[in-house]
Amino acid sequence: QVVLVESGGGSVQAGGSLRLSCAASGRTISNYDMGWFRQTPRKDREFVTAISQSGGSTYYRTSVEGRFTVSRDNAKNTVNLQMNSLKPEDSAVYSCAAITPRSWCSGYGCYDRADDYQYWGQGTQVTVSS
Repeated sequence: QVVLVESGGGSVQAGGSLRLSCAASGRTISNYDMGWFRQTPRKDREFVTAISQSGGSTYYRTSVEGRFTVSRDNAKNTVNLQMNSLKPEDSAVYSCAAITPRSWCSGYGCYDRADDYQYWGQGTQVTVSS
């Protein structure tokens, strides 16, 4: 069992930055690849980014590439999401999730299905005003 807790959400103006953190307890996250998803009331949950066990591989949805950076610290059992140049369309509840390592697969398509993830956090709200 892995318990994930997100923090760092809040309200910012367009162009601003936020840093989300995902703290894990229970099992070490070094056993998992990790992902971030976001959801709004009008949209299905959508993939944002993923990072491999070692942190050596990262994947992003096109709309956030170049603005968001995912990282992990396995020693501290945390995953972080640095979000810069935020836009109103980035407003959503952001959740981190753990997935069995995709060592047999590479690319965005290995990580973008929410149903493949085993553990989820409760989410943190990000609101970007124009």
